[in-house]
Amino acid sequence: MLESINDWILAQGAQYNVNPYIFVAIYVGAIPFFLASIAWLVKRARAGRSTVVPTMLAGFFFVSAYLYLAVFGQDIPLWVWIFLAALIAYGTWSQVRETRRKIAAAKAEAGAPPAV
Repeated sequence: MLESINDWILAQGAQYNVNPYIFVAIYVGAIPFFLASIAWLVKRARAGRSTVVPTMLAGFFFVSAYLYLAVFGQDIPLWVWIFLAALIAYGTWSQVRETRRKIAAAKAEAGAPPAV
């Protein structure tokens, strides 16, 4: 059964001209860098410094696997792009919400009034 699943995954990769194992490696490999960028973002926000660079890095690591798919993929159906857009939109929305919560908590701990 696992062999047939693996064969199906490889067939999909061949159909769209991407290596599914590279996609997964990028996806999983970007997680520590994404988390480090978020930690850096929170640290800079606590210090009252600019958070532009860590935010941009976090965004890059968040979509890096999908960038691979967009650059190297061929004949990708519209539903895949819609699904990826929905995933990215949801992930962005939830990460922004989580980051704002962490920043507000950090400011509250430091004694600063929370932002409105």
